[in-house]
Amino acid sequence: MKQPLVHPKSGASDPELQKLIEFYEETLGFCPNSVKTMHHRPEIAYAFIELNKAVMENQGRVSSALKRMIAYISSNTAGCRYCQAHAIRAAERYGAEQEQMNNIWEYRTHPSFSEAEKAALDFAFAASTVPNSVSDEIAENLRDHWEEGEIVEITGVVALFGYLNRWNDSMGTEIETGAIESGEKHLEKRGWNTGKHSYAKEIS
Repeated sequence: MKQPLVHPKSGASDPELQKLIEFYEETLGFCPNSVKTMHHRPEIAYAFIELNKAVMENQGRVSSALKRMIAYISSNTAGCRYCQAHAIRAAERYGAEQEQMNNIWEYRTHPSFSEAEKAALDFAFAASTVPNSVSDEIAENLRDHWEEGEIVEITGVVALFGYLNRWNDSMGTEIETGAIESGEKHLEKRGWNTGKHSYAKEIS
């Protein structure tokens, strides 16, 4: 894409958007361009924020860090490079262990991941394929390690990022400097790049 499908709003003269910008500056260090783009129809942005808060809230064993790793696996499976970088950045900011960050691609065999975490990440991968590939075996393994409310949390993360993956890859959302830094730090060695989410700046 030569430019984003819709350009994000700046927020400079919009106090309601400014509140969202301040919220994300605390959680990510910057406000995602995806939210600024949604804000062309503010109710979509506000509804997304409320869903995001509900899904990503730490209710117990499905930790904040694990939710962000689920988001990464889901986004990687869907192929959205924008969301991959955002998810891995959030995983780091929400306390993911460095060893897990370094070996996220080998989660099935790496000893830093528990059997419960492996079951959750296997589910995230299968639930994010098209067509969906959640099998009886994957479902049973998930039930062996997680209670029903926890499974709802895990599925909520996959579904939330399914929306974000579609939004950002369709919009060609321009990726922010902070997300690029995290992508290059944690993902570049496995071939990550900004893909369709960066644009050459015009020289005046």
